[in-house]
Amino acid sequence: MKSNLIDSTTSIAKLIDTIVNLPSNPPSLYLDLEGINLSRQGSISILQLMLYPQKDVYLIDIHVLGSVAFTTPGSGGKTFQGILESPIVPKVFFDVRNDSNALFFHYGIALQGVQDIQLMECASRPGMGLSRKFVHSLLKCIQTDAPITWQQKQTWTAAKDAGAMLFAPEKGGSYAVFNARPLKEEIRAYCVQDVQFLPILRQTYCNRLQSDWRTKVDTETIARVQSSQRLDYQPHGSDKAFSPWRDFQAPSLSQSHSFWADGAFTHDDEYYGGDNDFDDDFDNSFDNDFEDFTNRYSP
Repeated sequence: MKSNLIDSTTSIAKLIDTIVNLPSNPPSLYLDLEGINLSRQGSISILQLMLYPQKDVYLIDIHVLGSVAFTTPGSGGKTFQGILESPIVPKVFFDVRNDSNALFFHYGIALQGVQDIQLMECASRPGMGLSRKFVHSLLKCIQTDAPITWQQKQTWTAAKDAGAMLFAPEKGGSYAVFNARPLKEEIRAYCVQDVQFLPILRQTYCNRLQSDWRTKVDTETIARVQSSQRLDYQPHGSDKAFSPWRDFQAPSLSQSHSFWADGAFTHDDEYYGGDNDFDDDFDNSFDNDFEDFTNRYSP
């Protein structure tokens, strides 16, 4: 999947004009951030934005643009900051906590209208007696739940691993590679894979989430954003591996049913493949946003 680099105020303004009138049901905006020690203690390098159903991926160069990436208006006067802070424009993340922490403390952006796929997965786990004690990583969700082909999963994982070789210190890399310009193709591909399958993961979990858990997910998503804006938030604490529902057991599969039907997607052959088999149960890679604690804490 190709990506478009946004590194000028002109391109930001054009992007704003592209997204201001996109539908909100289902959500059109899927986001992730990369950076050096991504949090208030570090910096933001790139903000990835995928537009659905167009499947266009934009890499907004925060390292180059800084605050003007968020304050430059489109032709109608709206800014990216205004979109991020709008409670009526849904923005979909996978584990919003460190992204929110970095945006709030570096650029004063207080996210609203957030949907968190990591929480949706945890709340929707089928099967009698399954534990909700720990949250899952993006890799584990892709491996286990994404309705894509085995080959697509292999390609996705290869892009993830190639990027990690360049930025993970444990693999001989450096996070500074996210600030090197021009961006290496491996880094661009890594950024794309972090948002590429978020739309179908969201729909997968919406389809199996019990309706009475919708409020729980919404409440805990707001709580995640609010906690990330406090000075005592620990961006890399081991307690992030635990879900807010660690004392709940998952329902039986027969109890699960579709909700948020008005946010359903149409069938898409590019995304919905046949073989959903994958043989690696744990995330052993190195994620720059530190979303994956399950390789150490998964039961």
